[in-house]
Amino acid sequence: MSDIIQLLPDSVANQIAAGEVIQRPASVVKELVENAVDAEAKHIDVIIVDAGRTTIQVIDDGKGMSATDARLAFERHATSKIRQADDLFALHTMGFRGEALASIAAVAQVELRTRMASDEVGTHLTIAGSKVVAQEPVACPVGSNFSIDNLFFNVPARRKFLKSNATELNNILTAFERIVLVNPDIAFTFYSNDAELMNLRATGLRQRIVDVFGKKINQDLLPVDVNTTICHITGFVGKPEAARKKNAHQYFFVNGRYMKHPYFHKAVMNAFERLLPVGDQVPYFIYFDVPAEDIDVNIHPTKTEIKFENEQAIWQILAAAVKESVGRFNDVTAIDFDTEGKPDIPVFDPSNRLTTAPKVNYDPDYNPFRRSGNARATAGNTHNWEQLYEGLLGKGSVAPQQTPVEMEIDLGMDTATTVGNIIAEKSPVHYQYKGCYIMTTVKSGLMIIDQYRAHVRILYNMYMQNLKQKAAPSQKVLFPEVVQFPPSDETVLQRVMPEIEKLGFELADLGGGSYAINGVPAGIDGLNTTLLVQQLVAKASEDTTAVSSEIHHQLALCMARSAAIPQGQVLSNEEMEDIINQLFQCDDAKYTPDGKQTLCILPQTDIEKMLG
Repeated sequence: MSDIIQLLPDSVANQIAAGEVIQRPASVVKELVENAVDAEAKHIDVIIVDAGRTTIQVIDDGKGMSATDARLAFERHATSKIRQADDLFALHTMGFRGEALASIAAVAQVELRTRMASDEVGTHLTIAGSKVVAQEPVACPVGSNFSIDNLFFNVPARRKFLKSNATELNNILTAFERIVLVNPDIAFTFYSNDAELMNLRATGLRQRIVDVFGKKINQDLLPVDVNTTICHITGFVGKPEAARKKNAHQYFFVNGRYMKHPYFHKAVMNAFERLLPVGDQVPYFIYFDVPAEDIDVNIHPTKTEIKFENEQAIWQILAAAVKESVGRFNDVTAIDFDTEGKPDIPVFDPSNRLTTAPKVNYDPDYNPFRRSGNARATAGNTHNWEQLYEGLLGKGSVAPQQTPVEMEIDLGMDTATTVGNIIAEKSPVHYQYKGCYIMTTVKSGLMIIDQYRAHVRILYNMYMQNLKQKAAPSQKVLFPEVVQFPPSDETVLQRVMPEIEKLGFELADLGGGSYAINGVPAGIDGLNTTLLVQQLVAKASEDTTAVSSEIHHQLALCMARSAAIPQGQVLSNEEMEDIINQLFQCDDAKYTPDGKQTLCILPQTDIEKMLG
């Protein structure tokens, strides 16, 4: 029997490894930019064409590589960052596996131009599908220039399953933001299809956060700073009013590396207990500095899952630090007016005859409705008040008439009969329970309607109708508000802008991710329009692969939830009647768009049983 086990060729092994390391264009950007950071670059340019499908180019002014190192860097497990296994517990670099460049070269066409400061000429290396095509000297600046073309050109199945350009670009920007937020001392630029999306100068941490997410976030940041023997925690948490239902900016970094940590997330959110509605998320940017030997980053190729040796202790330190920061913000200091040397303001004292109140003259007999020339209104004058309205009635107008009750009482009808007839002619009387439920009678018993859910169903149907047909009426605003979007959200906004405009919004691009809200849908007075637009974009970004109908559903539902009458709002009988009539004109009046029940009926037989 012949042997069947054999070693895989390097090209095949590299492609298998690439499937884990290089999942999409964002993975390439992450690996190359992290390498530039490790090379001690002070300026990094990222250039993207067709969301990374056509070209990904990363240019840095770091240390560069020699001709030998440039060639060796594309071999599997070739790295300059560790020498032995013990080095894994003393990492001070972003990368260490030695798999990234080999994986990229296995599934793309790569060109590298690099030069060290000590060399007069650099190296130009061309690789395609793990095979070196050419290597030659070249004149180039100090640093490295990686150009990745036709990603997954030799793995058509992987290329086929890439998402839309908007989705892939959004993922690239997300990965890019995680790197720039932890390296504020490095200048970055980001271009997509020749359009500059980011231009970040080297600055401090707070300013870098503002540069990425907009000026408005600056007023919502509370500093966090605590230093212990176990760890040093710095950064910022958002104020309670900066909380969102979805897509809050939440970032953890440890030793300059982005990480996901649900356990530490709970520590932050515990500090906002009773300060936020259930489900709201507050933004935070938390940076941990711990001894390298106390963490393990070698868990997954993405390096976002990290184990801590003193996890519980750090949790308690983090929770206490955030609570202290929020507590300082909530403290209200007493107002202490400095009155020394200031003039005294006289205060009227009735017991002091020297300080008398100013005398006010008035005519106790004045009556604006009395006839001119009379000194005092008489009882007879009050019967001629109708003359005040003479000449005010326009053509076709009628004078005020008595109510049906007044007319029937004047005719001498029995009072009980009159009231019964009037109630029969009017719309039924509805009752509101605790400002949340509308109760009304039906033939089979008592119907109870959740007023908020009912209004959500009504508004949802209206917004969906607007999205399917022409745009909804827009109401111009006197003072436009400005809403700021980071580049990752701006790409989503551009994709759903036609749908948002159909809802009745008018947005004007001011540049730099800022948009002026010049018009809003009619009937949403009193709502926070900037927050509402951000929520619409957040909803659309939750599933960027959704077809148009699903996007319409998400936008209409978000708008309906925001504009619906809140729980606890007192309604008049006419308002309750209007909600009931509109609800039963909807296609599915019994359920909200997300499947929650809007009403229930308590049968008459059950009421009789309960009452015995």
